[in-house]
Amino acid sequence: MKTYHKYLPVSTRDEQWGLYTLNTGFGQIPLSSAYPSRDHPATYYFDWQHGRVLDEYQLIYITHGEGLFESKTSGAIAIQEGSIILLFPDEWHRYKPNENTGWNEYWVGFKGPIADQLVKNKFFSRQNPIIRIGFREEIVAFFNDICARTNTELTGYQPLISGEILHLLGSVHAISKENALHANRDYEDSIVNKARIIFRENVETSISAEQVAQDLGLSYSQFRKVFKKYTGISPGQYLIQLKIEKAKLLLTFPNKLIKEVAYDLGFDSCFYFSKLFKEKTGLSPANYRDRYMRPVSGR
Repeated sequence: MKTYHKYLPVSTRDEQWGLYTLNTGFGQIPLSSAYPSRDHPATYYFDWQHGRVLDEYQLIYITHGEGLFESKTSGAIAIQEGSIILLFPDEWHRYKPNENTGWNEYWVGFKGPIADQLVKNKFFSRQNPIIRIGFREEIVAFFNDICARTNTELTGYQPLISGEILHLLGSVHAISKENALHANRDYEDSIVNKARIIFRENVETSISAEQVAQDLGLSYSQFRKVFKKYTGISPGQYLIQLKIEKAKLLLTFPNKLIKEVAYDLGFDSCFYFSKLFKEKTGLSPANYRDRYMRPVSGR
């Protein structure tokens, strides 16, 4: 996934829903880079020395890298990949990635009496702002969908994505309870879930299954065996499926050339992309576009 951020307008009607979204995004923070970046909005910018206080909740998911978090209530806590950081309104805090690792972060900012009630009823607390959930593909899918819907801002999107945030909060809570009962999560399950996230985050690059195996510290044969055991398909085929599904979406944009779609998805050859697309869907990219973009005739 490419770096993305969106800060959203909120109407009085949106606030009356009880839970509303203020911002969302995804960022890849390289090694030894300034954090946050200088182009951060002024109302959200902070430095490590001073920290900051927000007037909202934020849920942040770290899928790669390590770092440090500190808040007035919790004190300093080390951040590992697979951690949720939950920020609370009117709570001083600061956090940053490790200079030697950088990190990947998904986030969503939200507010409303529904969130306040969850905290009041002790589902989430300022004393425990770090929730270790591991590598969960479904959590990344929530963030990706929220980002996609905020990108278009279709009519009625605020209540819709607020519902997704509530679902996201419920999933995080359920996973944390599950992990408390099963502290020693199966190593293979963790490997497969991390691999799925890496594939999803790099669907628009030329990354290979062999590279992912190397990143996970495994030989490709080991990685392929474990991945296929859990998913039923090889990691290479899983990545191809993700690229084909992304291609289907991109082909619905009428002004996007097929060769641009191929390039955006990390294919070196438009011919190979078209051949692969037809093998997997039964249609060439051009025919797929014609079929699914053809206007419906009226009666």
